[in-house]
Amino acid sequence: INIFDENAHLNENVPEEYQGMERFAARKKVLAELEELEILEKVEDIKHMVPYGDRSGVVIEPYLTDQWYVDTPTLAKEAIKAVRDGRTVFHPKQYENMYFDWLENQLPWCISRQLWWGHQIPVWYAPDGTEFVAETEAEAKETARKKYNEDIQLTRDEDVLDTWFSSALWPFSTLGWPDKTPELEKYYPGNVLVTGFDIITFWVSRMMMMGLHFMKEVPFKDVYIHALVRDAKGQKMSKSKGNVIDPLDLIEKYGADALRFTLTAMAAQGRDIKLSDERVEGYRNFGTKLWNAARFCEMNGCLPRVGFDPAKAELTVNKWIIGEVKACQAKIEQAIESYKFNEAANAIYQFAWGTFCDWYVEFTKPILNGEDDAAKEEVRGTTGWVLDQILILLNPFMPFFTEELFATLVERPKGTKRLLESAWPDYSSLKEDDIAARDIGWVIRIITEIRSVRADMNVPAGARIKLLVKDACDKTQEGFKAYETIIKQMARLESIEMTAKEPPKGSLQTVVDKTVLILPIADIIDLDKERARLAKQIEKLQSDISKIDQKLENKQFIENAPPEIIEEQKGRRQEAVSTIDKLSTALKQLEAA
Repeated sequence: INIFDENAHLNENVPEEYQGMERFAARKKVLAELEELEILEKVEDIKHMVPYGDRSGVVIEPYLTDQWYVDTPTLAKEAIKAVRDGRTVFHPKQYENMYFDWLENQLPWCISRQLWWGHQIPVWYAPDGTEFVAETEAEAKETARKKYNEDIQLTRDEDVLDTWFSSALWPFSTLGWPDKTPELEKYYPGNVLVTGFDIITFWVSRMMMMGLHFMKEVPFKDVYIHALVRDAKGQKMSKSKGNVIDPLDLIEKYGADALRFTLTAMAAQGRDIKLSDERVEGYRNFGTKLWNAARFCEMNGCLPRVGFDPAKAELTVNKWIIGEVKACQAKIEQAIESYKFNEAANAIYQFAWGTFCDWYVEFTKPILNGEDDAAKEEVRGTTGWVLDQILILLNPFMPFFTEELFATLVERPKGTKRLLESAWPDYSSLKEDDIAARDIGWVIRIITEIRSVRADMNVPAGARIKLLVKDACDKTQEGFKAYETIIKQMARLESIEMTAKEPPKGSLQTVVDKTVLILPIADIIDLDKERARLAKQIEKLQSDISKIDQKLENKQFIENAPPEIIEEQKGRRQEAVSTIDKLSTALKQLEAA
């Protein structure tokens, strides 16, 4: 029995003296009457769950009214089937479970809302309450006239359609439906829907139901569920918490491209983005690095040239970098096609910063400073071509930065299109040189291993040390001879010598392939002091792990700490364990030395 009217005042279902009273006043009156009748046993405060209006702060009373519903259990069947048979695919795939869980447990969907604004429900009522559903008021009146054989005064339902009901029609209603328009023919169905997981139930599922019902086809082929952007601690951004990061502030500070690249590089499937100033600053530095590399190329005449043919390169280092350009493009394409945008961004980042700036530019400096004019020219042409390809491949991720460099780096032929308007490059005619890739890959492994050992042992960056090479086959010895200058320069070596003797006392050893690299460091660092430093560092990290374990084993901490704090502690522990493993390996080497 309902005792309220729509304003939460008491209605005709209560004694006359209470009718029309406001609910709280009526409750006080009931209490007073019970007291007067001396039948009130006691009054006590109790806590219970009461819903409040988020804007008014007023208690909300349950109140049943007539509403309009959609038969979603029936509509859901085809929407479920469409994903099961692959007509629409979710990326990442695990979000299909959320979609199925929602659609397989459907109840009829209430689509009428008591709001001021929206699409008003197309229902008109006769004085006797008969409903007339029609597209327009004129159609409703015509139907009523046929029923009653006279013109009837109709009243339209005051409710509006649920926002998600209107939104569910979006893929085709915006293209001219129900008319068969050219736009509808061209753009329905769409290729990809990009959205967040939090509206899979509200919007994605309902667009699927409506599209399949009215258009007899899915509204989109793929659904890409993007990450949610959270703060540095993994908390959802909230005005009340004061942890909202304004993108305009970041753009003002670091540039639009730095923010765009950051979000792309961190958008791993199924994982939220923990955004911080430091992350954006790091990718701003990537842009700066590439800008400086372009200026270096400009100063050395290594600029893009009209008519340069990369297929005619003869130097090993040039064949290698050209093959790496082709490999980088393949990684980007594969990542984008599988909606792994972070992998696409990281592919061009690793190539531009690592392969090109850190390796190729350093490898070719001796050639540019040498006497072989033909080799210089080939390096200049290749470097200019590679720099252009980096700008082309990076353009989708950092459009403003790359367009600026592309336009100002060199005077382009008249009619050259902007990168945005250009075709995606086709490197199918370029052949990857396996021998060049093998040789340069070997050089990089040798230098990287020596650098790693130096860093682990705290060898001063400016110290030049000897390298003794043991168990090297003829081919490896030829490699050291051919690339001696660049290995010595980039690994900071005083000399490279082949040896068959036992390593000198106070030497460190490491192995690349089957070749033993020996680094005598006893005269450069204090071995005892370095052992003590490493042991102390390991001891401190073990103490940190012990403290973290105590927290994670504390039931009260796990129950009360926010999830992001627990995850932070687990991350710190994992990082400490990884560092201990690395330091322990270094300590063992020092003990052997």
